[in-house]
Parts: sequence; C-alpha cells; structure tokens
Amino acid sequence: MTNEIVKTASSPMAMMKIAMEGGADLGQLEKMLTLQERWDANEAKKAYHLAMAEFKKKPPLINKDKTVAYSGTRYTHASLGNVAEKINSALGEHGLTASWKTTQENTIITVTCSITHKMGHSELTALSSPPDNSGKKNSIQAMGSAISYLSRYTLLSLTGLATCDQDDDAQAAAVILVDDKQQNQIVDMMTAASVDQDHFLKYLKYESVKKIPASMFNRVMNDLKVVLAKKEGEK
Repeated sequence: MTNEIVKTASSPMAMMKIAMEGGADLGQLEKMLTLQERWDANEAKKAYHLAMAEFKKKPPLINKDKTVAYSGTRYTHASLGNVAEKINSALGEHGLTASWKTTQENTIITVTCSITHKMGHSELTALSSPPDNSGKKNSIQAMGSAISYLSRYTLLSLTGLATCDQDDDAQAAAVILVDDKQQNQIVDMMTAASVDQDHFLKYLKYESVKKIPASMFNRVMNDLKVVLAKKEGEK
C-alpha cells in the first residue's frame, strides 16, 4: 500500500471504500460498518468532553432571582427560566443543548436532564422527589414545583455549576417549620417559665422561634414545661 493510501485510510469508512474496491465480501463490509459506528461514537464522545471543557472555562454567572415566603419561611433561589436561559445560551456556543424528560411512578416524580453535543453524544443525570407540598400549593402546583426544582438541579449537576451562594430552597422545602399557632405557644411558655428567649434559642441553636422545625415543637414545649415546673416547685 502506498503512503498516499495509508494516509487516506485514516478512518474505517476510508478503509471500507478501499476494501470495496478490492472486492471485499458482505461479511467483511458489515464488520467494517460496525467499526465505523464505534469510531463515530468515540469521536462524538471526545467532541462532547472537549466542548464541556471549553464551556467550563467561562461558565455563566447565575444569580438568585426569585424569593418565596410563606408561614414564617423565606428563601431565595434561581428560577428555572433563569438557570435554563443562561446555561443553554452558554452551552449553545459550544454545540451543546440541554433537554429534560419527566416521568412519575406512584407519587414519585423523576426528572432526567440530558446534554447532547451536535455530533450526537449525550450524557444524562436524574433526580427524584415527591410533589413539593410546602406552603399552600394545590396538587398541580405541588407537582410543578417539584418538576421545576428537579429540572434546575439536574441541569446544574450535569454541568457542574452552582448558583451564586447556592440556592437554599432545598433545605427550606425539606424542613417544615412551626406554624403561627405553635410559635405563639412557645413564646407564651417562655414567658410563663421566665425564660430568656435569646438564651434559650442559643441553647436550641436556632436563629428565632420561626426557625424551629415543627418536628421539634413537642420537645421544645416539654423542655419549657420542665423549667416551669422546677421554678414553681421552688416557690
């Protein structure tokens, strides 16, 4: 084989053309076609990772643009529109696009995010959760909120990015805080037991009464009742 032919036959497709000209049979051509498909897949994968590396050299800055407040709970996060617009715009400069697929099994919602390079290689990640029933959402709003949250975080995870100061809605959504009635009961019991509120909150390691988780309500009330009973016994 001449140097020119060796140089030309740098891919399975080029080798296949040479083989066809040499009278290769169908079985040989099928093997070469399979080799070509593997070659293309590997080239697409390399192109994907190269594009992602270039994307991460200058990642987009994503600021929190939405505030949510209800029942003493307040947090900020970057909206899905903000995250998707900025990341997809930056991905597009490198031949990459993001898309999502949503499925539901019983009460569990799963969102799968895929990033695909123009040469065809894709990589994906998935997250699952039940509907977000925090606040006063109806069933549809609870599903929409969960899908939006999962869509944002699968995209951020797959690109290896984070929002500025990172979102705190994950923690806020996962913890149900004491409601107004429970807050008043805790404050009234503090007053009855002559407990210094700042000192007691420091002992509990919470910033304020509003930040006490609902799951801790009974324990907090029992602690205060013990203090009250002790003080009444000293009279």
